Amino acid sequence: MSAKAEHYDVIRKPIITEKSTMASENGAIVFEVAIDSNKPQIKEAVESLFGVKVKAVNTTITKGKVKRFRGQLGKRKDVKKAYVTLEEGNTIDVSTGL
Repeated sequence: MSAKAEHYDVIRKPIITEKSTMASENGAIVFEVAIDSNKPQIKEAVESLFGVKVKAVNTTITKGKVKRFRGQLGKRKDVKKAYVTLEEGNTIDVSTGL
Protein backbone atom coordinates (compact mmCIF):
# COMPACT_ATOMS: atom_id res chain seq x y z
CA MET A 1 0.00 0.00 0.00
CA SER A 2 1.33 3.41 -0.89
CA ALA A 3 0.52 6.61 0.97
CA LYS A 4 -1.94 8.78 -0.91
CA ALA A 5 -2.43 12.51 -0.45
CA GLU A 6 -5.87 11.88 1.10
CA HIS A 7 -4.23 9.95 3.95
CA TYR A 8 -2.27 13.03 4.96
CA ASP A 9 -5.55 14.99 5.02
CA VAL A 10 -7.12 12.44 7.40
CA ILE A 11 -4.26 12.21 9.91
CA ARG A 12 -3.36 15.70 11.15
CA LYS A 13 -0.79 15.10 13.92
CA PRO A 14 0.02 12.80 16.84
CA ILE A 15 -1.13 13.94 20.27
CA ILE A 16 1.51 13.63 22.97
CA THR A 17 0.05 14.09 26.44
CA GLU A 18 0.24 12.21 29.71
CA LYS A 19 -2.96 10.35 28.87
CA SER A 20 -1.78 9.38 25.38
CA THR A 21 1.54 8.18 26.80
CA MET A 22 -0.34 5.87 29.18
CA ALA A 23 -2.43 4.63 26.25
CA SER A 24 0.72 3.90 24.23
CA GLU A 25 1.83 1.45 26.92
CA ASN A 26 -1.23 -0.64 25.95
CA GLY A 27 -0.46 -0.46 22.22
CA ALA A 28 -2.69 2.53 21.38
CA ILE A 29 -1.55 5.68 19.57
CA VAL A 30 -3.53 8.94 19.67
CA PHE A 31 -3.87 11.15 16.59
CA GLU A 32 -5.71 14.36 15.83
CA VAL A 33 -7.76 13.62 12.71
CA ALA A 34 -9.99 15.53 10.33
CA ILE A 35 -13.40 16.27 11.83
CA ASP A 36 -15.24 14.66 8.89
CA SER A 37 -13.18 11.46 8.75
CA ASN A 38 -14.64 8.11 9.77
CA LYS A 39 -13.12 5.00 11.35
CA PRO A 40 -12.45 3.03 8.11
CA GLN A 41 -10.68 6.06 6.61
CA ILE A 42 -8.54 6.49 9.73
CA LYS A 43 -7.64 2.78 9.76
CA GLU A 44 -6.66 2.80 6.08
CA ALA A 45 -4.58 5.98 6.51
CA VAL A 46 -2.64 4.69 9.53
CA GLU A 47 -1.98 1.31 7.90
CA SER A 48 -0.69 2.86 4.67
CA LEU A 49 1.31 5.73 6.21
CA PHE A 50 3.05 3.75 8.95
CA GLY A 51 3.00 0.20 7.54
CA VAL A 52 1.32 -1.39 10.59
CA LYS A 53 -1.79 -3.49 11.20
CA VAL A 54 -4.61 -1.74 13.08
CA LYS A 55 -6.75 -3.73 15.52
CA ALA A 56 -9.34 -1.05 16.45
CA VAL A 57 -10.11 2.65 16.12
CA ASN A 58 -11.99 4.66 18.74
CA THR A 59 -12.85 8.31 18.14
CA THR A 60 -13.86 11.25 20.32
CA ILE A 61 -14.98 14.75 19.42
CA THR A 62 -14.05 17.54 21.83
CA LYS A 63 -16.19 20.64 21.41
CA GLY A 64 -14.30 23.94 21.26
CA LYS A 65 -14.50 26.27 24.25
CA VAL A 66 -15.92 29.78 24.11
CA LYS A 67 -13.15 32.20 25.07
CA ARG A 68 -12.72 35.97 25.16
CA PHE A 69 -10.01 37.73 23.17
CA ARG A 70 -9.65 41.49 23.73
CA GLY A 71 -13.22 41.62 25.00
CA GLN A 72 -14.63 39.83 21.97
CA LEU A 73 -16.20 36.41 22.22
CA GLY A 74 -14.53 33.75 20.15
CA LYS A 75 -14.75 29.98 19.83
CA ARG A 76 -11.94 27.47 19.60
CA LYS A 77 -12.24 24.80 16.92
CA ASP A 78 -13.74 21.39 17.54
CA VAL A 79 -11.13 18.60 17.64
CA LYS A 80 -11.54 14.95 16.71
CA LYS A 81 -9.12 12.47 18.27
CA ALA A 82 -8.57 8.87 17.18
CA TYR A 83 -7.30 6.24 19.61
CA VAL A 84 -5.73 3.68 17.27
CA THR A 85 -5.03 0.26 18.82
CA LEU A 86 -2.35 -1.72 16.99
CA GLU A 87 -2.05 -5.48 16.54
CA GLU A 88 0.48 -7.33 18.70
CA GLY A 89 4.05 -6.76 17.54
CA ASN A 90 3.32 -3.51 15.69
CA THR A 91 4.68 -0.20 16.99
CA ILE A 92 4.79 3.42 15.85
CA ASP A 93 7.57 5.64 17.20
CA VAL A 94 5.93 8.98 18.02
CA SER A 95 8.77 10.94 19.56
CA THR A 96 8.50 14.47 20.90
CA GLY A 97 11.40 15.69 18.78
CA LEU A 98 13.26 17.15 21.77
